[in-house]
Amino acid sequence: MRDILTDIQHWQKEGDVIALATVIQSWGSAPRKVGSHMAFTLSGKITGSVSGGCVENAVIEAGMQTLKTNHPQLLHFGVADETAWEVGLACGGSIDVFVQPLDAQIFQELKRVIKNEESTKHITVIGGADESLGKQVLIQENQIVSGSFGNETDSLVLSLSSEISTSRRVKLNESVEVFANVIQPSPTLVVVGGVQIAIALVSLAKTLGYQTILIDPRKAWGNENRFPHVDRLIQAWVDDAFEQIKINSSTAIAVLTHDPKIDDPAIKLALNSSAFYVGALGSKNTNAKRNERFRSDGVSESQINNIHAPIGLDIGAQNPEEIALAIMSQIVQTFRKQKQPEIKNEAENLQSPVSNLQSPVSSLQSPISNSLILQFSRIFYETRIF
Repeated sequence: MRDILTDIQHWQKEGDVIALATVIQSWGSAPRKVGSHMAFTLSGKITGSVSGGCVENAVIEAGMQTLKTNHPQLLHFGVADETAWEVGLACGGSIDVFVQPLDAQIFQELKRVIKNEESTKHITVIGGADESLGKQVLIQENQIVSGSFGNETDSLVLSLSSEISTSRRVKLNESVEVFANVIQPSPTLVVVGGVQIAIALVSLAKTLGYQTILIDPRKAWGNENRFPHVDRLIQAWVDDAFEQIKINSSTAIAVLTHDPKIDDPAIKLALNSSAFYVGALGSKNTNAKRNERFRSDGVSESQINNIHAPIGLDIGAQNPEEIALAIMSQIVQTFRKQKQPEIKNEAENLQSPVSNLQSPVSSLQSPISNSLILQFSRIFYETRIF
């Protein structure tokens, strides 16, 4: 949603009628992940993508019907490799896309959540009675903060939400199915120590879309001249610095000073936080000595095992830039793989429909003219972002 937020805000100010399309499930080589969004208007404006260009035209065609009838639709696009070219999924695979009119109230709450870097679960009814399709709620801290499905269903959704940590489809009962879109804060990298490696690491993290924070009480090391592009620079000892930042499950912490007076308290604070990654610079011998100090201070063995040390993937790095690459690679790997066991278990319970699919384009019945579809096609291919 972050990537299309600004465009939707502009369209709302201009009074446009807006449709929102969301990828709710994918198999095989579908190029966009679950939870990806595309928004478009009756006037031909488009932002975002649900397939990287493969099936956007068919989604828009269905979405135009949705905007005119105010009736959401669940679309399935799936092909075997030999028929992939018919709908544009050139490498095979399939995706399910839910299209609905944009709910202005829910969007305003989503905008607040994203702006404040908060977590939320956005729940949408995608299967059930016609009058329920498209109904939405937002859940934060196990409370519904916007929308309602009705008392009984609200209670059921709340009880299930605590078990949902990745975006996925969920059957509430025999007749109602929802899509739970888990929205997390932007990934953030906290670097402790303004060493040479940190300069390259901050730059690389920003390239990958991470918010960056640099902490160093030593002003000769942590200053604006050395880190002109860091999002936030904190010149304070780690106890005070950590009180000034918000650490959550989207936060990675890299401790790089090689000075136990700074590194040890920073690692301990990081281990007691919800950060998804804690890494520390140092040789195997340095880390072994640190671990012994931690054991003496009462740090548990499970916490010690959560420290990535020596920090970074073993790529044979020999200079600060290569070490930064090794560290950032390990951070990305940890971030992307932290939910994979759950995703794999869910995937094993799903039967892929790829083998017996037909092109969905022919099954979409719409009064929309070919010229209008061509107009959308031209606009999309001129504006899409890969």
